[in-house]
Amino acid sequence: MEQTDQRFESFVIEHQDMVFNCAVRILANRTEAQDIAQETFLRAYKHFESLRDEPAVRGWLKTVTRNLCLNHITRYRSKWRFFSDWRKSETENTGWDPVDSIPSPSPDKTEAERSDERSLLEELLNALPDHQRIPLVLFHFDELSYEEIAESLKISIGKVKTDIHRARHALKKKISLHQAAKQEWSRQRQSQETNYFPRRLYPQQGVAS
Repeated sequence: MEQTDQRFESFVIEHQDMVFNCAVRILANRTEAQDIAQETFLRAYKHFESLRDEPAVRGWLKTVTRNLCLNHITRYRSKWRFFSDWRKSETENTGWDPVDSIPSPSPDKTEAERSDERSLLEELLNALPDHQRIPLVLFHFDELSYEEIAESLKISIGKVKTDIHRARHALKKKISLHQAAKQEWSRQRQSQETNYFPRRLYPQQGVAS
């Protein structure tokens, strides 16, 4: 029993970041995500003997985490009603396919810069409303199909596509505004540095004092 507990502790350490990140992207709430992660590992413990050597264990953990998150939202968040009574968009149809995409980090950036960009993306993603953020996360991070997302959220495929499209647009707009503000701050700083000239301690040669 003690050996099993030690193995499970190592198992949790190995996968806890992935489980927590999966939960926090959907819930946009760190406290709730921690509760979901704990519940996920409680379920994993019950099946640990069959799970520990399973090659697809990460997929199992992500599926359990995702389902627990969606159940939590359905049960405890009244604003989840948007999924059932949101007015259908005029663009909703099964043949419509969004072409926008979330910009990926530049390969020329340093690891610190990439880390900052990931943190910014997480922050802006968490600021999206549930009905936009969750389909976007399920599509881009969990790699679910439109059909799987529609089935999980009990909404139409057309609404899934519409919400993902709007979420991408909102996210790209937030990123653009952030980048514009950052560039303006950099420009003003450079301007201040350019306009700053220390007084000369000595007169220039050939100029009368």
